[in-house]
This record gives sequence, C-alpha cells and structure tokens, in this order.
Amino acid sequence: MQELLFFQSLWAMERRHTDGHERSLEENIEMIAEAGFDGISAHYTKRSDVVGLNEAIRGRGLKIEGVCFPRSVEDLRLSLELAAEFPVTHINLQPDVRLRRVEDCLPLLDGWMRLAQDAGIPVFIETHRDRMTTDLYFTLDLLDRRPDLPLLADLSHFLVAREFAFPVTKEDDASIRRILANAHAFHGRVASREQVQIEISFPHHRPWVDLFLGWWEYGFRAWRARASEDAKLVFTCELGPKPYAITGRDGNDTTDRWAESLLLRKMVHGLWNATAQ
Repeated sequence: MQELLFFQSLWAMERRHTDGHERSLEENIEMIAEAGFDGISAHYTKRSDVVGLNEAIRGRGLKIEGVCFPRSVEDLRLSLELAAEFPVTHINLQPDVRLRRVEDCLPLLDGWMRLAQDAGIPVFIETHRDRMTTDLYFTLDLLDRRPDLPLLADLSHFLVAREFAFPVTKEDDASIRRILANAHAFHGRVASREQVQIEISFPHHRPWVDLFLGWWEYGFRAWRARASEDAKLVFTCELGPKPYAITGRDGNDTTDRWAESLLLRKMVHGLWNATAQ
C-alpha cells in the first residue's frame, strides 16, 4: 500500500523569538516524535552534526531527509557518504549555483544523478529561490532537456517569485502541474503572490491555502499513478522562522508556527486519503 510520510523541518523548529530562548536539539526531537511525525528534515553537510543528529533520534523511529547545497558535482559526495553510513529516505539537493544557460546546468545535473545512482540513494532536486531552480520557466527548460529529472517540489518559491495573479491563469497552473509531474517529495508551506509564507490559520488567506491544497492533490495523484504499490512519499512541513514567517510590531511570529505545522499536516493528510479513492 502506498504511504504518505510526514516529516518536520528542524530549521522550522527554530523560534528566533525576541526572548532569546531556543530549544535544544533533543527538545525539538522529543516534540516532533511525540507529535507523531514520521521523520525530520536536516542538513547532511557536516559529519559532526549528522552524528549528533542520529544520536538524538536513536530509538525514536524517526526517518531523515538529508539536505545539502552542492556547488559542484564533487560536493555531493560527502552527503552521499554520510547518507550511506546514516541512512536517509532521500537527499534533498538545493543546487547552489546560479547559471544563466541551461546547457551549463546539464553537466551538474547529470553528474549528481550519476553519483546518486552509483550510491543507490535517491537524490531529488529542490525547486528553490536563489538556486539553479529559482525561476519557473528556467526549471521547465531544464525538464525539457532532462524529462526524468526527479524534483522535490516547494511550490511557494515559484508562486512568490513569479508573483502569480489570482486567480491563477491556466498557463501558470499548467506550468506548476508540469513541475508536479516530476515531484518525488514535497516541502509544505503556503505562499501568496507577495509573501513566501503566510499564516494558514487566518481566514482571509484561505484562497491561497485552497490553491496549494489543489496543487498538492494533483501532485499526489500524479505520484500515485507512477509509483510502485508499496512506495512511500515524503511531505515535509516547513513553516520557517523569520524572515520567512511574518512578524508583528514586537518582532515575533504572528501565529504559533508549531500549531500551524500540525494544522498543515491535518489538511494534507485529508488530501492524501482523498487521492486513494
């Protein structure tokens, strides 16, 4: 049976509150595990951090999405070596280059995919601002040249970067659906055309929430149609701290992001169940 796994981003657990208090890694792990998440998203770029992370989750049953930011083909090797020693469901690769020609990107993408295949570890390319995939149209051009490129879809970046009109045009919707056709995992937050992360519990933001829910549902159905019967899909709740989160006059979040992460998980879980029918 196909399964949806919910991960929580460790970056999103940062408070960045004006009181200066930050929870320890162990406290965050305990919160995530007790809330029933299946795993965490964390950097896989430094051995000491990865060792400490795996010690912190020992016995919790939590899985890991490893995040890395390579600038060259060889930069990926360390993350893959760490993932081989400390297993992950997949590597989330943010391509930390800003090339202007598709042809210059292809050797990097081909090299990363070759290393991933040799290591036997899934590597997905995240759609993210200030990365190779910062622009929707450029990313679509990449897919024209590499139609099977596995993506990790964070749609919030495309929406705010392209400042989509609302209601979204048929052309923009079709472009997002093309991205979703290659999505092998998801990062979850809701954007508007002006902010990368809005408060999903505010009633006036419901039109944007519904837009993203519709896109995710389409993505789930597309994934179900091509994935094996026993495959697992990862959806990471990634409601980031300020400056992603909107803050009030006091410099603090306008909502409880942890509560909103749980709300987001509930919404998406309902979507997933609907796609099984």
